Parts: sequence; C-alpha cells; structure tokens
Amino acid sequence: MTVLVTGANGFVGTALCKHLTKNQLPVRAIVRSINLSPSATGIESVGDISSKTDWSHALRDVTKVVHLASRVHIMNDQSADPLAEYRLVNVEATINLARQAAAAGVRRFIFLSSIKVNGEFTQLSRPFTADDVPAPEDAYGVSKLEAELALKQIAIETGMEVVIIRPPLVYGPGVKANFQAMMRWLSRGLPLPLAALTNNRRSLVALDNLIDLIITCLNHPAAANQTFLVSDAEDLSTADLFKRSGAALGRHPRLFYIPTSLLKLVADMLNKSNVYQRLSASLQVDISKTRERLAWTPPISVDEGLRRAAKAFLR
Repeated sequence: MTVLVTGANGFVGTALCKHLTKNQLPVRAIVRSINLSPSATGIESVGDISSKTDWSHALRDVTKVVHLASRVHIMNDQSADPLAEYRLVNVEATINLARQAAAAGVRRFIFLSSIKVNGEFTQLSRPFTADDVPAPEDAYGVSKLEAELALKQIAIETGMEVVIIRPPLVYGPGVKANFQAMMRWLSRGLPLPLAALTNNRRSLVALDNLIDLIITCLNHPAAANQTFLVSDAEDLSTADLFKRSGAALGRHPRLFYIPTSLLKLVADMLNKSNVYQRLSASLQVDISKTRERLAWTPPISVDEGLRRAAKAFLR
C-alpha cells in the first residue's frame, strides 16, 4: 500500500508522513518545494496545485490518498474575491486530483475538511454532529463544503471510497497562529483579562489524535464514504485552556477578572468584536459517530497534547 500525502510539509502533513514511515508504510510525499522535505520513502514536488496539475506520475502504484493541501483559513482576508481564491485550490484542485486518482485505481481518498463546514459557533451543550446540515459562514468553510460535495459525487460515479474528516482547531508540536501566540503570552507571564471566560466550551484536537484518526481511516472498512468529526473528547473553557496550557509550559498564568460585559464593551470600542467572540463563544463537536463506527478513542488526553505542544514550543 503506497499512500500519497499532499501538503506533506505542512503542520499535519509532516507529522503524518513521519508516523507512516516510522511504521514502514510506503509514503509518496507531495510538496511545493523539494527544499522542505518531510520523512517519506518518495518525495515529489508539484508546485502550486490547481485544476490543471498533472498527477499521473505521482499517482503511479498509489492505493490511498490523504489530501491535506489547501488554501488555509486566513483571518481578515483582503482578497478582492476570497471565495474565488479558496475555490481555486480547495475545490477545483481537489476535484482534479480526485478524478485522476479514481482513474489511476486509487481505492480510498481521505479529505481533511474543517469544522467550519458545520458553522462557526455552537450553543452550550449542543455540539455539532457529523450528520448536521452544513452551515458554513465564511468563504473558507463554503469552499470546504463544496469540495466535500464534489468528492461525494465522484465517489458515486467512480466507486472510489471517500472519507471526510472535519477537525476543529488542531494544536501540537510546531503549531502556529493564535495557539502559538497564546503560548508566547503565557511564557512571558503577561497578565491577561480572561479569568471570567469560564462558561464557554471549545473542542480542540491534538495533532497526535488527528494523525491517529487519519491512519485509522486509511484501512477501516466502516470509514468508507463517511464524514467524521474529531476532538480530544474533552471540551475546555477559554480560562481553563489558558490555565492548563500555562501548566504545560511550567508557568502560572496571570489571569485576572474583568466582567464579560466590560470585556465585550472594550472589544467593541477597539473594533475587536470578532476577537471577543472567538474567546467567549462555544464550539463543541460530538465525536460519538467516530467512536462507535470506527471503535476509535483519542489516544492522548488534552493535558498530554498540551504538554507535547509546550515542550516543542520551549525547545
């Protein structure tokens, strides 16, 4: 079984290739530039993927595809037409790869989507499920949904099995963006006015848990043509996330109390309402379908995932 992994030098792709090669599975890693090479038994550079990319050489003797490459979510996207930009890579390039994969005899195609297909936020204790009616609210989520729908149609037409995984925020060794910023604030001992944010709940997924599910979906017969949500199976409030991340870093977080009404007022005055919303709102996912259909349980806890992320950050 040769597994083709796109986006192989990205955050998730690097970890996946490393795990597959460690377990002696042949991996063909697809990267933009050969200069940044992950662990793999074969590495190929295809440049920027598009609807016109020729995958015939990369797909030779491949039986499984894990498609991770995408135009990632961009906060405050300044493109003239963000949806058109997302569609070029997340939809059109995905369709092109999937059709060529099916023609080449690939048996299973795993697509890393996003919880943004379900929506942005949930009501407390009313988590998203894998079979909810999709309700994306931004261009990135819309593009991921359109790719999912196209892949399902290709599966019907060709018989190639498609597996869709929708993760929430992924964290772990090498994490960037907001999670890295949080660890930087905590490591510097900066006082943060977040002690009041205890009533929301957020689902996260440790990188090692996501990798374990992807590998499970490579071979599990019950994964065929299904959509799965994934998380660490423990949801945290914002305040708890900062406290436990601080503990993983060996730092006592300096959280102080400001009423949430005042926090919202200040955020509105500073034109940062979206930041307050992300910090105070809930986004929970229900992984019961993943557990039951695949007999899958997250192999590491939230605290272990935070410890591994913190260790890499400190190093």
